Amino acid sequence: MKDFGKPRDKIREFELSALEYIDSLFNVAIKMTRNREEAEDLVQETYLKMHRFSHTFKEGSNLKAWLFKILRNTFINVFRKKIREPKEIHYNNADDFYLFNRITADRKENGPLSDSNTNVYEFFEDEVKNAIENLPLAFREVVLYSDIAELSYEEISDVIECPIGTVKSRLFRARRLLQKSLWNYAKERGYLKEK
Repeated sequence: MKDFGKPRDKIREFELSALEYIDSLFNVAIKMTRNREEAEDLVQETYLKMHRFSHTFKEGSNLKAWLFKILRNTFINVFRKKIREPKEIHYNNADDFYLFNRITADRKENGPLSDSNTNVYEFFEDEVKNAIENLPLAFREVVLYSDIAELSYEEISDVIECPIGTVKSRLFRARRLLQKSLWNYAKERGYLKEK
C-alpha cells in the first residue's frame, strides 16, 4: 500500500500529474513557435521550470493552468530574447532535447499518461492551419488554449492574466476572423448551405 504522506511519494505524484499535460503543452507550443524543435525545447524548459518552482505551486490549485502559464511566460521571454539577439547560434555537438525525448520515450515504453494523445491540429487542412496561424498572437493564443488545449475560460484567464470577459471577447473576435478567412473554404467543401 502506498503512503503518499512521504515527501518523495508526493513529489512523484506531482510529477506524474504534471506529465499528463505534456501532449497538450506540446500541441500549443508547436503552434506558438511554428517549429517542432523550438516547441520541444519550450516544453522541456516548461518542465524544468516546473521542477525548479514546484515549491510555489499551491496544493489544490489548477495544475494544468499553472503549467500553461509557465509555457506562455517562457515563450514570451524567449521571443523577447530572440528579438534582441543579432543572429541564431547552432550547437552541432549538443544532445538535442534530451529531457523532452526522454519523457516521450518513457511514455511510449510505459504507456500513455492521458486519454488524449492525439494532436487534433494535425488533422486540420492547410487552409485551416494557415488561418489560425495568421491570427494576431493575442487571438491565436486564446484559440489554441480553448480549442486545442481545451482549457476553460477561467484557466485561460489564469494563463494569460486577464479577465474572463477579455478571454471571451478575444475568442469571439478570433472566431469571427477565422469565419471570415475560411468562408470560401467552407463553401467549397459544402459546409455552408445556399439560401
